[in-house]
Amino acid sequence: MSTSTLDRTRLLSAAAVRAALLAGDEIALVDVREEQAFALAHPLFAVQIPLSRIAIEAGWRIPRVETPIVLYDDGEGQAEAATRRFDALGFTQVYLLDGGLDGWRDAGYELFQDVNSAAKAFGELVEYRRHTGALCAEEVQALIREKADIAILDARRFDEYQTMSIPTATSVPGAELVLRARAVAPDPDTAIIVNCAGRTRSIIGAQSLVNAGIPNRVYALENGAIGWALAGQQLETGQRRVAPDAGPDDLAEARVRARDVAYRAGVKRIGWTDLAWLRADERRSLYQFDVRQPAPFAAGHLPGFHNAQGGQLVQEIDHYAPVRGARIVLADDAGPRADMTASWLAQMGWDVFVLDTDWAAHPLETGHDAAPPPRGPEGRYKRPYEGTGHKADAMQAYLDWEYGLVDQLARDDTHGFTII
Repeated sequence: MSTSTLDRTRLLSAAAVRAALLAGDEIALVDVREEQAFALAHPLFAVQIPLSRIAIEAGWRIPRVETPIVLYDDGEGQAEAATRRFDALGFTQVYLLDGGLDGWRDAGYELFQDVNSAAKAFGELVEYRRHTGALCAEEVQALIREKADIAILDARRFDEYQTMSIPTATSVPGAELVLRARAVAPDPDTAIIVNCAGRTRSIIGAQSLVNAGIPNRVYALENGAIGWALAGQQLETGQRRVAPDAGPDDLAEARVRARDVAYRAGVKRIGWTDLAWLRADERRSLYQFDVRQPAPFAAGHLPGFHNAQGGQLVQEIDHYAPVRGARIVLADDAGPRADMTASWLAQMGWDVFVLDTDWAAHPLETGHDAAPPPRGPEGRYKRPYEGTGHKADAMQAYLDWEYGLVDQLARDDTHGFTII
């Protein structure tokens, strides 16, 4: 990285960035390369905003212009140009990581692969610490064949579920699980199996139900749809099975269960007046997320809140909240979705609040979230098993990488994750 055109006071060492992360200070460590390059190697809490998208995304994803922002590349020469773009947008504390990614490597600090790696590492730590129950693909296929008393709940977004799903599975996105599981499986003798495409959302979803004390036996589908494919089993496409709404009794029970989980995780509850104080505090960054599904959000949401489905927010927290150390407030007109999502974010080290207010007392806004337009295919990261001639080998290698994340966390030692 050249420093000829940049004052050296604009450089921060890898040690200084690491110290800020350990202290819980606000900081956004931003990789300005394309996703493909970012996914090959990056610090645990780095986020990715490519140079070409800074003008489009930075103001949306980093809400406070005084936020300390540290930019880096891996010698491609993009980071200095990125500082000028952040400066032009009015950000006042923009730095370069001294030495770029090499500076992080040379300091002996850990580098992670893939995208959403902090959440994936957290999911692996949850399974390791809580011994989350799991069934392999062959076991689940045998249960389906025997018409056993099971309910398979797909914890991904509905559009992902429609693309491909485990036979007989019902779509119940992650934050909806505690709210709707009893509606799908009212008999406590029905075994519940939670799946996603890989591992993380299966683990977090299954453990959510366990943490909430659902009386059913609960398992994650081991290795999700990847494990299903490795077992040579067929997937369904275009399915539309959706969990019904929770009835009054199920809703009341879910509220009690989810609130208890949030309490055990140390989640703080605030009212509308408290929220106004947080919004007025210019010293801290504040993210405000409505964790419901897109349709109810569009039908009516509290002013100032953006839409981030609860399960996806946990999975993609680096995308939704790039500022590590920021505050997060979650809203949900039912309650359990926000409480369960908050319980996971709190365990991931976030300063998270649940808004407890009467929605009828506030004028609601309508319409979909005005988020920046989605990125195109340019520079997109393809996982090792996408588009290869040896899919089975690549899938297994990807799973082996995920299994190794717990050891990587131990070597990195900046995460601050706690598991209840």
